Amino acid sequence: MKSLDQDTIEAKLLQFPDWDYFDDALHAEFEFENFKDCFSAMSRIAFECEAHNHHPDWSNVYNVLKISLSTHDAGGVTQKDFDLVEAIEAIVEPEE
Repeated sequence: MKSLDQDTIEAKLLQFPDWDYFDDALHAEFEFENFKDCFSAMSRIAFECEAHNHHPDWSNVYNVLKISLSTHDAGGVTQKDFDLVEAIEAIVEPEE
């Protein structure tokens, strides 16, 4: 899979305002009500990661989840990362 150029990445990020692009990766930070809600979201995200066969670099401290996504084999951000971003957003964003 080929990495995307910076213009394409920035255009795609317009759909995902919680995400930033730097250091050749997509980054987001999500804050939840408490640790239980954060861990629950992480568990649901883990199932999506397995389904996409794509796994983030992430960390959790209490109610904050930090996620970085890149496609290591491609040396940057690919469509695979944006597919996972979309899945993650469906989990962390409250339903209207």
